[in-house]
Amino acid sequence: MNYKAIKALHTNVVTWDEGTGAFDKDGNKVEIDLALVNAWQDPDAYKSKRKAEYPPITDYIDGVVKGDQAQIDKYIADCLAVKAKYPKGVS
Repeated sequence: MNYKAIKALHTNVVTWDEGTGAFDKDGNKVEIDLALVNAWQDPDAYKSKRKAEYPPITDYIDGVVKGDQAQIDKYIADCLAVKAKYPKGVS
Protein backbone atom coordinates (compact mmCIF):
# COMPACT_ATOMS: atom_id res chain seq x y z
CA MET A 1 0.00 0.00 0.00
CA ASN A 2 1.25 3.46 -0.85
CA TYR A 3 1.25 5.28 2.49
CA LYS A 4 2.43 8.52 0.86
CA ALA A 5 -0.64 8.45 -1.42
CA ILE A 6 -2.92 7.73 1.53
CA LYS A 7 -1.51 10.72 3.45
CA ALA A 8 -1.84 12.98 0.41
CA LEU A 9 -5.41 11.96 -0.38
CA HIS A 10 -6.75 11.39 3.14
CA THR A 11 -5.18 14.15 5.21
CA ASN A 12 -6.97 13.07 8.39
CA VAL A 13 -5.10 9.73 8.49
CA VAL A 14 -2.40 9.68 11.17
CA THR A 15 -1.75 5.94 11.48
CA TRP A 16 -1.86 3.06 9.04
CA ASP A 17 -1.62 -0.66 9.58
CA GLU A 18 -1.77 -3.18 6.73
CA GLY A 19 -3.93 -5.49 8.82
CA THR A 20 -6.35 -3.09 10.48
CA GLY A 21 -6.43 -0.09 8.14
CA ALA A 22 -6.20 3.69 8.53
CA PHE A 23 -7.14 5.78 11.56
CA ASP A 24 -7.51 9.46 12.39
CA LYS A 25 -6.06 11.25 15.44
CA ASP A 26 -8.96 10.09 17.60
CA GLY A 27 -8.53 6.44 16.64
CA ASN A 28 -11.54 6.42 14.33
CA LYS A 29 -11.25 4.20 11.26
CA VAL A 30 -10.94 6.11 7.99
CA GLU A 31 -12.23 4.49 4.83
CA ILE A 32 -9.59 4.60 2.12
CA ASP A 33 -10.53 5.02 -1.54
CA LEU A 34 -8.19 2.42 -3.04
CA ALA A 35 -8.96 3.49 -6.61
CA LEU A 36 -7.73 6.99 -5.81
CA VAL A 37 -4.70 5.67 -3.93
CA ASN A 38 -3.74 3.38 -6.81
CA ALA A 39 -4.19 6.16 -9.39
CA TRP A 40 -2.24 8.77 -7.38
CA GLN A 41 0.93 10.12 -8.96
CA ASP A 42 3.63 11.38 -6.62
CA PRO A 43 4.29 15.03 -7.51
CA ASP A 44 7.82 14.68 -6.08
CA ALA A 45 8.80 11.57 -8.06
CA TYR A 46 10.94 13.69 -10.36
CA LYS A 47 13.36 14.39 -7.50
CA SER A 48 14.62 10.83 -7.09
CA LYS A 49 14.73 10.33 -10.86
CA ARG A 50 16.85 13.44 -11.29
CA LYS A 51 19.13 12.51 -8.41
CA ALA A 52 19.85 9.13 -9.98
CA GLU A 53 20.89 10.69 -13.30
CA TYR A 54 22.68 13.91 -12.37
CA PRO A 55 26.39 13.81 -13.11
CA PRO A 56 28.68 13.76 -10.06
CA ILE A 57 29.34 17.22 -8.59
CA THR A 58 33.03 16.39 -8.64
CA ASP A 59 32.93 16.83 -12.43
CA TYR A 60 31.92 20.46 -11.93
CA ILE A 61 34.40 21.11 -9.13
CA ASP A 62 37.21 19.56 -11.16
CA GLY A 63 36.38 21.90 -14.03
CA VAL A 64 36.39 24.92 -11.72
CA VAL A 65 39.71 23.97 -10.15
CA LYS A 66 41.31 23.41 -13.56
CA GLY A 67 39.70 26.52 -15.03
CA ASP A 68 38.20 24.29 -17.74
CA GLN A 69 35.15 26.20 -18.97
CA ALA A 70 34.25 23.48 -21.46
CA GLN A 71 34.04 20.93 -18.62
CA ILE A 72 31.94 23.34 -16.53
CA ASP A 73 29.63 24.01 -19.48
CA LYS A 74 29.25 20.27 -20.14
CA TYR A 75 28.32 19.65 -16.50
CA ILE A 76 25.68 22.40 -16.64
CA ALA A 77 24.32 21.11 -19.96
CA ASP A 78 24.13 17.56 -18.57
CA CYS A 79 22.21 18.82 -15.51
CA LEU A 80 19.81 20.82 -17.68
CA ALA A 81 19.20 17.75 -19.84
CA VAL A 82 18.24 15.75 -16.74
CA LYS A 83 15.93 18.56 -15.60
CA ALA A 84 14.28 18.58 -19.02
CA LYS A 85 13.89 14.80 -18.97
CA TYR A 86 12.21 14.87 -15.53
CA PRO A 87 10.32 18.19 -15.19
CA LYS A 88 8.87 19.21 -11.84
CA GLY A 89 5.49 17.76 -11.01
CA VAL A 90 5.57 15.11 -13.74
CA SER A 91 5.98 11.49 -12.63
